[in-house]
Amino acid sequence: MPTHNGLPQKSVQPSGVPNQTLYIKNLSDKLQKQDLRLSLYTLFSTYGPVLDVVALKSKNMRGQAHIVFRDVQASTQAMRALQSFEFFGKDMKIQYGKGKSDAIAKLDGTYRMPSTIVGQVTGTELQQSIFNAPPSSAPVGAPPHASLSQPPDMKANASTADGEEPHGVKRGRDEESDDEGAPMEEDDSDAPMEASSDED
Repeated sequence: MPTHNGLPQKSVQPSGVPNQTLYIKNLSDKLQKQDLRLSLYTLFSTYGPVLDVVALKSKNMRGQAHIVFRDVQASTQAMRALQSFEFFGKDMKIQYGKGKSDAIAKLDGTYRMPSTIVGQVTGTELQQSIFNAPPSSAPVGAPPHASLSQPPDMKANASTADGEEPHGVKRGRDEESDDEGAPMEEDDSDAPMEASSDED
């Protein structure tokens, strides 16, 4: 009988077709979700690159997780090495996942968003007006911020009734005063610092 950590190990046959995704059950449900995901990632990443760890704390998925590896060889090696491994006081039961993981489908370009979600993804009117709007109407060759400047009629109304500029309005470069670049005078009253001695 094979042993793991000096304890006899039950021989569990892998079920399902070899897959990059491992389904793990009999996990401790006393851990928080982030701690569980991090611990599983740390444990399983020693056998190969882990693309995703899905551990939900819902009523139906409590004590279960899915680990997605980059290749089948790494997932097979991890499953063989960690089958019945005691993980936070419970022996893990590992088998191959039934289907292709979304992470793998996204990598190989075959990912399709579920139809129930596609119908639900609708933006607000503002989002649709922003994302469905035509590209900027700035002239070709103009700087990228040219279309973001204030319209001419807004610039004419930029001053208040008192003739002062309102607070919070940024001045253009051509409106800056020229005395900002005046050289500074040196002050000779500063005495040079004397070297101090630490030999007291």
